[in-house]
Amino acid sequence: MNKYTERLYNGIIKENPTFVLMLGMCPTLAVTSSAMNGLGMGLSTTVVLVCANLLISLFRKVIPDGVRMPAFIVIVASLVTVVDFMLKAYVPALSASLGVYIPLIVVNCIILGRAESYASKNPVVPSIFDGIGMGLGFTLGLTCIGIVREILGAGQLFGAQILSLEWFTPITIFVMAPGAFLVLAFLVAGMNIIRKKMDAKGTPLAKPSGCITGDCSGCAHSAFCNDKKKED
Repeated sequence: MNKYTERLYNGIIKENPTFVLMLGMCPTLAVTSSAMNGLGMGLSTTVVLVCANLLISLFRKVIPDGVRMPAFIVIVASLVTVVDFMLKAYVPALSASLGVYIPLIVVNCIILGRAESYASKNPVVPSIFDGIGMGLGFTLGLTCIGIVREILGAGQLFGAQILSLEWFTPITIFVMAPGAFLVLAFLVAGMNIIRKKMDAKGTPLAKPSGCITGDCSGCAHSAFCNDKKKED
């Protein structure tokens, strides 16, 4: 596996932002009432993530360490503004449905985390692939949650009625806030079961890594944590 394929695999499977690292939970739980919303939010975040990684990696030797995070936020905010305007211009219905969660991409911990932990320390091309991998992993997670919630909550898939209302009664809780927590919990549990079965067979899918597992080496805040430990 070359380093570019590894970055894709890392984002989609090994360190999936939704199912493994549990990052970006605010939009994950809020906008996934339908598959289209999940797909739209995921792809919007992917575009911002890839472009942010590209620019931050490109200027990584120019941006002073003292203003690193403010510079990252300015870059991400500019990209989010462009994406927001494009959604309003070309897909206004989706833009209205996602609402305030598009501007909130600016403070999405996935984007700032990858900017700090990877793009600011690596060349342009690997950073682009890292952004693509993480973005696709996030999109996959949101879309899967949206599909389950939309089917169970409305009998629809991407807005098309697939379950007849003559015999199917929509379980409306799944398109409400509690449904998001339930679906996320079951999908994460399902992924953990698959992971354990593959580990038992001797063909591990991948082991979770990062701050959530206690491994601070790849965490966006590792430098901050290390400084705090020194102070203590």
